[in-house]
Amino acid sequence: MKDQRRYHTIIALVEDRPGVLNRIASKWRQRGFNIESLAVGHSETPGLSRMTLVVDASHDADQVVKQLDKLIDVVDIRDVSNEDIVAREMALIKVRCDAGNRSHIIEIVDIFRANIIDVSPESVIVEVTGDEGKIDAMFELLKDYGVIEMVRTGRVAMLRGAAASHPIEEEGYERYPGQETW
Repeated sequence: MKDQRRYHTIIALVEDRPGVLNRIASKWRQRGFNIESLAVGHSETPGLSRMTLVVDASHDADQVVKQLDKLIDVVDIRDVSNEDIVAREMALIKVRCDAGNRSHIIEIVDIFRANIIDVSPESVIVEVTGDEGKIDAMFELLKDYGVIEMVRTGRVAMLRGAAASHPIEEEGYERYPGQETW
């Protein structure tokens, strides 16, 4: 049966305050969307964080994006699923290894332009960055050696070219009514 899921990549610029993540995640949950990945970190503007969400939205996600855009903590939000973006994910993969298979694992790491960031007598930790397909492919090859543990960041995305994903300075956003503008 064909997979009917449709993933949307949503990027948001939000106030860096307690509870913002919960309010945004709750809106998606209320509408029955599954959040496939979520990455949040500081942005280039002090006091603001940049959030990238990948949601499983077999029906249109525009309504939730519009609702989220009305939240006071959300400076800007947009669905970039159909735009020209650069998207990456990072994973750490701990793999069983010994003297007999260590060179095979190093070859795989080199092919994927990944890095070994920790070595012990019985395991290595590999760091790989790229699109989801690259990370999935590397994981599949390393499974044969025994993956002990894996952690993935989830997708982070940015529009290609000179345009900002969230042009706050050009549009004169206000933090709160009557307070300092961007």
